[in-house]
Amino acid sequence: MATDSRKPGSIQPRILIVDDDPGQRSLLNSFLSGQGFSTVLAENGEAALRLLEAESVQMMISDVRMPGLSGLDTLRQARERHLQLPVLLVTAYADIREAVGAMRDGAVNYLAKPIDLDELLAIVQHATGVAPRPAVRFGPGRELPARVIAVSPLMQAVLQDASLIAPSESRILITGESGVGKEVLADVIHAWSARANGPLVKVNCAAIPESLLESELFGHEKGAFTGATAQRIGRFEIADGGTIFLDEVADMAPSLQAKLLRVTQEGRFNRVGSSLELRTNARILAATNRHLEEEVKAGRFREDLFYRLNVVELNLPALRERPEDILPLANAFIAEFTRGKARFSSGVTECLLKYSWPGNIRELRNAMERAALLSQGDLILPEHLPARVRAGAVPTQSAEGAVSPEQLDDVERQAIIQTLRKHDFNRTETARALGISRRALLYKLQRYRELGHAVDASG
Repeated sequence: MATDSRKPGSIQPRILIVDDDPGQRSLLNSFLSGQGFSTVLAENGEAALRLLEAESVQMMISDVRMPGLSGLDTLRQARERHLQLPVLLVTAYADIREAVGAMRDGAVNYLAKPIDLDELLAIVQHATGVAPRPAVRFGPGRELPARVIAVSPLMQAVLQDASLIAPSESRILITGESGVGKEVLADVIHAWSARANGPLVKVNCAAIPESLLESELFGHEKGAFTGATAQRIGRFEIADGGTIFLDEVADMAPSLQAKLLRVTQEGRFNRVGSSLELRTNARILAATNRHLEEEVKAGRFREDLFYRLNVVELNLPALRERPEDILPLANAFIAEFTRGKARFSSGVTECLLKYSWPGNIRELRNAMERAALLSQGDLILPEHLPARVRAGAVPTQSAEGAVSPEQLDDVERQAIIQTLRKHDFNRTETARALGISRRALLYKLQRYRELGHAVDASG
């Protein structure tokens, strides 16, 4: 199979995408097309080689593991006729040694799954000689819902990625700390997808007892177990033609993970107590506040399910990483709870900006609800805030010997660079050790680089 997303008159480089997983092909196609590239798709290595003979392409992106010709075999055969064609391999962690070896066979680079979209774009732009484009907006018909507030560059970047991959059929894993808004992002992705007119079905895997979760997801027949007095339609069946959002998916028991893997791979499932096989065409969005790679290593989460769910990962930064969003969010919440009749004193503003918000947006919302209840007039004062928030507003300059903001910046920079060196300049491991998102780390490193600080391995 081969399809072409070229627009008439396009002069952008053409990228050949080779993958047997329709979701992965759809993801890469949507993302690269959204960045202005022309794409042509192939579902296996044999089809890719035929396209290379018939079409003019400037780069090939291929999965490593495919039935028939593997990505490595496809690379070697492509090299026999197309010596200068840049090839990017996409691989699971278990295949990285093979991918590194493939560099000797002419691969320009490799990416480990789940794909980092920023890294993918940088490699494609470099390989094809295309200069980075200005940041794109969310596109026509993709307006943010009024309740979604994203002023910070970090959140703007996450939403930009979401706008590019939402139209695809790919599975998406949304990660981030509790309270950062993972469910809200799932709402946005569904609204921006081709399934927007279909159902969006949400399941909190942590809130439903293990004994009931299977029935909740897949349904059951009358008499299937004690208390099953009638047939029940499961969430996957209800979500057919739409989207199902599996929140806190890491809390799912291993026995259920195997059944989720089946419906993820084949779209097939059985109601509890039935041998009749049913099908569903539901797009899966999953979310977790845990590091699933660590859960896999610890044996608590299936590796094959991890790769199935995590075609692409969207990480929502913590609120402390995007301070530009704090006041807009707080103002929106206080306006909601007071019907627009209250405003903040300067002391409240200071408290809000200096507190670290470990509970993220959920904690901020609760604090604003409390403040609205305690205030008697139209002015929110510091005493209306929770004590822990007030305690976070410690003076940084007035007390003798206090640390200035500039000194705090220096301390943070030194800590980041030291951690970066400790992890051999691996950005992902450094971000994890620091407890921040990878994207937040990249923003900070770029700022340090512009200020003349050595933040690269060669520095």
